[in-house]
Amino acid sequence: MREQDLTETERKIPDHVAVIMDGNGRWAKKHGLPRTEGHRVGAGRVREIVEKCLELGVKYFTIYAFSKENWKRPGKEVSGIMKLSEVFFNREFNRLKSKGVYFVHLGDTENLPPFIIKIIKNMERNNAVERKLYLNIAFNYSGRSELTNAVKQLCTLVRQDEIKVSDITEDKIESFLFTHGMPDPDLLIRTGGEMRVSNFLLWQIAYTEIWVTDVLWPDFSAEVFLGAISDYRRRERRFGGV
Repeated sequence: MREQDLTETERKIPDHVAVIMDGNGRWAKKHGLPRTEGHRVGAGRVREIVEKCLELGVKYFTIYAFSKENWKRPGKEVSGIMKLSEVFFNREFNRLKSKGVYFVHLGDTENLPPFIIKIIKNMERNNAVERKLYLNIAFNYSGRSELTNAVKQLCTLVRQDEIKVSDITEDKIESFLFTHGMPDPDLLIRTGGEMRVSNFLLWQIAYTEIWVTDVLWPDFSAEVFLGAISDYRRRERRFGGV
C-alpha cells in the first residue's frame, strides 16, 4: 500500500512505544558467546531505536531493561547487566541528552547496588532541558509490585482520612504509578517470539496494540522497528467499541 493511500489514522505515529527486549541470552548462545555479550550487543540496539524514535516523532519510548524476576538469574549474569548499565549510561547519557532525550527510571531502587542508585540520581539531577523524547527505563521493575505499591499508598490515605474509598478512581490509581502523567503505550513490541507480557506495565497496556517478532533483540534493527510501526499504522483501534 502506498503512503498516499493510507488514511489519516493509518499515518499516525504512536506517541508511546514500549518494548520487551527479549532474546539476548539466546542470541549469545546461537553465536557461541557468553550471555553477557548478548546483553552488550543488545544495549547498542537501544541507542539505534531511540534515535529512530526521535526521527519519527515518537514521544515516549519505554524499555524493559531489568525485571524484579531477573534477580533469579545467575549472579554473574546479573552483575554483568548492572555493570553494562553503568557503561551504557556513561557512553550514551550526554549524547542522547543533547538530542532532547529525557531519561526516566521506572521501578524500585530497593536492592540495587549503590553505583546504580548513583546513576539514577545523576540522571535525574542532570537530565535534558528540552524534552523531545522520554526514554523510560524499567529497571528493577515489576507490574504487580507497581500496582501493590499504589494500593498501599491509597490505603494509607484512606486510613489517615485524607481521602474516602469513594474517591478512588482509575485516575487516582494512575497517579501513584511510575508512569504518572504519561499516556499509556500505543504499541507494545516483544522480540524473541514469546507470547506473554512478563509482568510489564500491567495497568498501562489495557488497550495497547501488541506486535511480536521472532527477531532476537540484538538483531532488532531500525528496519524491523519500522516494520512494527508500519503494521501499527494500519490497525484500527476500537478501545472496546465497534
